[in-house]
Amino acid sequence: MGRTYIVEETVGQYLSNINLQGKAFVSGLLIGQCSSQKDYVILATRTPPKEEQSENLKHPKAKLDNLDEEWATEHACQVSRMLPGGLLVLGVFIITTLELANDFQNALRRLMFAVEKSINRKRLWNFTEEEVSERVTLHICASTKKIFCRTYDIHDPKSSARPADWKYQSGLSSSWLSLECTVHINIHIPLSATSVSYTLEKNTKNGLTRWAKEIENGVYLINGQVKDEDCDLLEGQKKSSRGNTQATSHSFDVRVLTQLLLNSDHRSTATVQICSGSVNLKGAVKCRAYIHSSKPKVKDAVQAVKRDILNTVADRCEMLFEDLLLNEIPEKKVMNSEKEFHVLPYRVFVPLPGSTVMLCDYKFDDESAEEIRDHFMEMLDHTIQIEDLEIAEETNTACMSSSMNSQASLDNTDDEQPKQPIKTTMLLKIQQNIGVIAAFTVAVLAAGISFHYFSD
Repeated sequence: MGRTYIVEETVGQYLSNINLQGKAFVSGLLIGQCSSQKDYVILATRTPPKEEQSENLKHPKAKLDNLDEEWATEHACQVSRMLPGGLLVLGVFIITTLELANDFQNALRRLMFAVEKSINRKRLWNFTEEEVSERVTLHICASTKKIFCRTYDIHDPKSSARPADWKYQSGLSSSWLSLECTVHINIHIPLSATSVSYTLEKNTKNGLTRWAKEIENGVYLINGQVKDEDCDLLEGQKKSSRGNTQATSHSFDVRVLTQLLLNSDHRSTATVQICSGSVNLKGAVKCRAYIHSSKPKVKDAVQAVKRDILNTVADRCEMLFEDLLLNEIPEKKVMNSEKEFHVLPYRVFVPLPGSTVMLCDYKFDDESAEEIRDHFMEMLDHTIQIEDLEIAEETNTACMSSSMNSQASLDNTDDEQPKQPIKTTMLLKIQQNIGVIAAFTVAVLAAGISFHYFSD
């Protein structure tokens, strides 16, 4: 028996309305959530065509072997950033002409594995052994409207296709549960002098990987309570006259406690490291995760929140380095600058029509709301209204100094005398210490309401 995919009816309408417009095929992504019993698909989006591809794909002899995997995987990575906790790219779809109906399987298989590999490479977390490892491929013949749904095991590159059920349901995510939290971030990443050959981006990711372990091992309070991970998330909620559990609210407040000290039964050692500088990420981030309302477990809800925390911090750092490359700012120049400021993006949310789920994006200070709207249209092929944009993180004023005492400690970035206030959501600040290449990067994430929790 293969897996069952419960699919939002609007996804079926979207796929039916895709017009090949003379092309041999159109491909795209399927987005939703996995569970132990079945998977849920709440969104589909076509891969935007390359301009030079448009003419080639209209050729009657165009084959699926010509599918641009690099372009499709880049689109998948961009879309993955726009998904809150709990949502994943579950697989890929392809719509073909009748002539290509028998050529789809190998192309879909390659595309699915390429997409999963590309997205996985950027994550700070790994799937657990208990999680579903199957991903879906959907082929639709444009002429006959016939559907072929199959799954592959992403842990086994040689896995064979398994048939799967594809069932539509109206209002699938209209009662999904949301979990929201504000996490205070204070990450110190030393840049080892022995790793000078590494890029600043690689050093930063290595530091974030260490921080990710703290988030993974944290204690999570849901509405102020620590709940057993195997409990039903809705346990204790009122029941309707029909006996179904009804959530009094679709939203849960989550608070994160991270350990400051190891338990007495753990040993720790201090490491002395010669550093050429350090990176500091400091501030508060708004996180959101969503989970289906069909007997959700506490452990699944907490896991979705953890992954959203890790994703949103890693994505913003990655977007900074991409921005530096696009603006042709060499990394050596950034690292050797006495002082330089780079504004990082803050998070905005947009509701998914007919659903409690909200998708997200990131906005730089110099970007307009119209640009965010256009980006949603390009990446997700869905029109949004500017008035629906919800800026989750407020812009604050940060005071930064123009110089630093040459004897200052690498960790002493908060004791500088303020000189110039700068309005920002997240700042990259570079400073160089006299006599030592000590580049300090202070990324101040958008300040909202910061929660500080300490465990014994």
